[in-house]
Amino acid sequence: MSISKTRQKLVDVARQLFAKNGLENTTMNDIAQQSGKGRRTLYTYFKSKDEVYFAVIESELERLSDKMDEVAAKRTSPQDKILELIYTHLDSIKETVMRNGNLRAAFFRNIWMVEKVRKNFDEAEIELFRKVYADGKAEGEFDIDNVELVADITHYCIKGLEVPYIYGRLGHGMTPERSKPLVAKFVYGALGKLK
Repeated sequence: MSISKTRQKLVDVARQLFAKNGLENTTMNDIAQQSGKGRRTLYTYFKSKDEVYFAVIESELERLSDKMDEVAAKRTSPQDKILELIYTHLDSIKETVMRNGNLRAAFFRNIWMVEKVRKNFDEAEIELFRKVYADGKAEGEFDIDNVELVADITHYCIKGLEVPYIYGRLGHGMTPERSKPLVAKFVYGALGKLK
């Protein structure tokens, strides 16, 4: 097994154990045993459980980043891309948190740890928004004076909506089908949609 496959297996096993047992109730020994690797192999890749936890968060963020990149690469209008990026972000974060069971509490309790690991993802996401906004401005779809600022604001607004969205407090149980036209109206109004 290659180095990267071994490391990824350790991260996958750790995520499953953290989700099932919680971060506090999972030991390095548990991860080594469950992965079929020795403790020596585990410690070759990770010095501590915190490092494994960071790697789990990074892995989850990579999945989200890949989904965002797929949306950005679609041949759709910038208007449609912005909406799809927003919903992809929120849906993927919610799915990630819900899928990870007992790890959910650690995500919220150790938000500073998550934020530290999340920095690269956040920068990449802001860059995606900048590109889509610049394209929309060039095509005359958006009336934006400062693309960089609008991308930053969009990213931080979406980030601020994550927890209410995860817990179903946003829109009080509205389905995405019912909420998308309202979100579109809000977003397009803010962006100065010209059509």
